[in-house]
Amino acid sequence: MLLAISGKKLVEKLNFIDVIERLGIAYHYEKEIDDILYRIYNENSKFEGDEYNDLCICALQFRLLRQHGYNISLKIFSKFQDGNGKFKESHASADDVLGLLSLYEASHVRTHGEDFLEDALVFSTTHLESATPHLNPPLKEQVTHALEQSLHKGIPRVETRFFISSIYEKDELKSDMLLRFAKLDFNLLQMLHKQELVEVSTWWKDLDFVTTLPYARDRVVECYFWTLGVYFEPQYSQARVMLAKTIAIISIVDDTFDSYGIVKELNTYTDAIQRWDISEIDRLPDYMKISYKALLDLYKDYENELSNDGRSHVVYHAKERMKEIVRNYNVESKWFIEGYMPPVSEYLSNALATSTYYLLTTTSYLGMKSATENDFEWLSRNPKILKANATLCRVIDDIATYEVEKSRGQIATGIECYKRDYGVSTEEAMVKFREMAEIAWKDLNEGILRPNHVSMEFLTRILNLVRLIEVIYKHNEDGYTHPEKVLKPHIVSLLVDSIKI
Repeated sequence: MLLAISGKKLVEKLNFIDVIERLGIAYHYEKEIDDILYRIYNENSKFEGDEYNDLCICALQFRLLRQHGYNISLKIFSKFQDGNGKFKESHASADDVLGLLSLYEASHVRTHGEDFLEDALVFSTTHLESATPHLNPPLKEQVTHALEQSLHKGIPRVETRFFISSIYEKDELKSDMLLRFAKLDFNLLQMLHKQELVEVSTWWKDLDFVTTLPYARDRVVECYFWTLGVYFEPQYSQARVMLAKTIAIISIVDDTFDSYGIVKELNTYTDAIQRWDISEIDRLPDYMKISYKALLDLYKDYENELSNDGRSHVVYHAKERMKEIVRNYNVESKWFIEGYMPPVSEYLSNALATSTYYLLTTTSYLGMKSATENDFEWLSRNPKILKANATLCRVIDDIATYEVEKSRGQIATGIECYKRDYGVSTEEAMVKFREMAEIAWKDLNEGILRPNHVSMEFLTRILNLVRLIEVIYKHNEDGYTHPEKVLKPHIVSLLVDSIKI
């Protein structure tokens, strides 16, 4: 299919790649897409030609190349910059909605020091908001959706479902063959995803935590949905099941520290998990024995599964992350019980691990057959992109859960620590945390650019975990604890309703 566009014009190549990525079928052509983008990146580094007078083409090329790890220069926008590199509004028409939309989407892949894209985001957002009431479908729906959820920061599978049903199907210039292919592919994958959910749900039901640990959240469907955000492709089936089970089990551990355990018991529980030995179970109270055995059994299952590929040794890294998060949960529980409010730097040092994202990123690699010992060792060193991933998760979660945690009497929250340290209001502290999230996004965007220590396959997992946080905690909602507010429509669209062919 992609061979047919290899000789086409630049704009046709870019548009085709953009469409098949939005349709969710690009995973069938990863090598071909990368070959085309590699040639585009290397063939015209001076950006000469009439096409570079077109804002839509420039912005689309910039976004696609950046998203694939190519560090394309801002010089591609030279026709739209003044002498200081700032955005020249006079060279961008407010009536060019497609160009503005493309620029808006491109601005979200910006890294540090790219002031041009900061200006471009403000300009494009302002003019798109003004233009939206006067647009016709499906462009109106596309612009409205983009302003609510940028493509780069959205959950890929959620964005695919929206694009197929609400945009591409109504596009007069659509390819009927591509549309049918995308619908069939979506429905076939949905069947696989449903089978995986049944497997995870059966495992969960057999554990019977709903009866034996009634204090714990029963969120197995939400846990599985989370994994679809990390990877939806068929080759990651085993990885999804492993990750879903880990999310479910860490929720139990989290609730044990958060809602039920007392200091002495939690210290013993923490120590037992550090030792990771079933003989330690006799030291635990009955309710902790249940989750402790389930935890050790789960990781034993992982080792057995991965032994078929000679990869059981990588489970060690996931265990170490589990031990780490439990140690840090225990620190937080002591802070709460003692009424201790740490300096915000001490809080964040501990809270990056309790965000769960060090654990979940490492676990997401378990079922990826191409993940090597080197990939896990790279992760274990907490590279900058992983710290950005955990920071973003932490600060967005802190903003969304602030009022609930305050009502429960928790004083060692990130917002409260920052307020005390800097003598600012709640609103000012939240502004600062949002700034931290923006900085983290720039670190993430920078972190996927080549050359890199690991392949894009693994960097994408880190990026996708952050995209989940952006969507699930949108508008300061805790969509995981209260799934009916945010997650339910996404769960229905991805796991319940198929697409009509």
